[in-house]
Amino acid sequence: MDSDLPLVESAARPQPPAPTGRARFDAVDWLRGFVMVLMALDHTRDLMSRSVLGDPEPLNLSQTTMALFLTRWVTHFCAPVFVFLAGTGAFLSGARGASKRTLAWFLVTRGIWLILLEFTLVHLGWFFNFEYTLLIGQVIWAIGGSMIIMAALVALPSWVLGLLGVALIAGLGTLDGVRVDQLGAWSPLWRAFVSPGFVNLGPGTRVIFAYPILPWLGIMLAGYAFGAVWLWERRRRRLFVMILGLVLTGLFVALRFANGYGDPRPWEKQSTEVFTALSFLNCNKYPPSLLYTLMTLGPALVLLAAQDRERGPIGGVFTTFGRVPLFYYLLHVPLIHMVAIGFALIQFGDATFLFQHPFVGGRQWPADYGYSLPVVYLVTLGVVALLYPLCRWFADIKARRRAWWLGYL
Repeated sequence: MDSDLPLVESAARPQPPAPTGRARFDAVDWLRGFVMVLMALDHTRDLMSRSVLGDPEPLNLSQTTMALFLTRWVTHFCAPVFVFLAGTGAFLSGARGASKRTLAWFLVTRGIWLILLEFTLVHLGWFFNFEYTLLIGQVIWAIGGSMIIMAALVALPSWVLGLLGVALIAGLGTLDGVRVDQLGAWSPLWRAFVSPGFVNLGPGTRVIFAYPILPWLGIMLAGYAFGAVWLWERRRRRLFVMILGLVLTGLFVALRFANGYGDPRPWEKQSTEVFTALSFLNCNKYPPSLLYTLMTLGPALVLLAAQDRERGPIGGVFTTFGRVPLFYYLLHVPLIHMVAIGFALIQFGDATFLFQHPFVGGRQWPADYGYSLPVVYLVTLGVVALLYPLCRWFADIKARRRAWWLGYL
């Protein structure tokens, strides 16, 4: 329940551009679509894996297996890539001719729309009930909030936004030692913007901000500045993006090996070399640490550079998903939930526990609920296959029509 999606309209939406321009943006959409498939894997594991009962917890090295850990770890790439490319898409919208004022208005209205969706349709898709005493601010909340703030900054040069983004990514770790219980009336703002936690909204209603805004805003601002690179000639930008990705990845390895600043969770020697390597990779996502961000965006940029070329039919599937990210996101969670209900009805003859809010009273899982990782992977492939024709249909509509409301889906 921790993946995310980009907020601005797909960078590949044609105006229509020349063929070379379309190919330029296809790589961005390919990368976005690729991590969207990983997102479906993560959410299928959330609802159907044996780990839902807490035995084992995927990233707890005392409980997990290597396969389960890596299944969870690889989905770490979803949120930072989505948020980063949301910033890139915002820049490219301006580069296609939108004025700063128009872009700012779109970011504000899109951000408000996303936050509304987070606490309504997304919430309903996860829980299939109308229990709203506990709301969860996840990636859609963080993207929406970040877009609203970025709207006030887009009048500045892109390099300024990039420096601000890097400062947030690198510097927020200095606040790890702040004790929220000493902040008094400021603690709700701290939870919403800096560090995850619960906030009381009123009698009987709470919200948990799992994705506080400022760390993700830093990633979005960095993506906005990166958008300027995507206007370069292909050979030049491929080389730059590849080198940048390798540098960020190398910086992660160096800082992580030093085991000092950059992540509140130091790596430790484990019983085997394999699990020591897993400890090395086990960086903090809530909120995203500097090392978590380097660990994910570095390799993602290397992959982006490698995919900045013509590709075959399989690559086109990822590109299609990447052109309709919000449409995909709003469909995939309830679809996975319905599949889980179908499996439960077949196995147990009852699926009422999948309509219970897991954080309000808790779900009463059957003792033997949950499926092996091969089943989780097969279900994920099935879900992705079901979503593809719908996403292709909607991507074609967005390519043919210019209706303003399509920019919000």
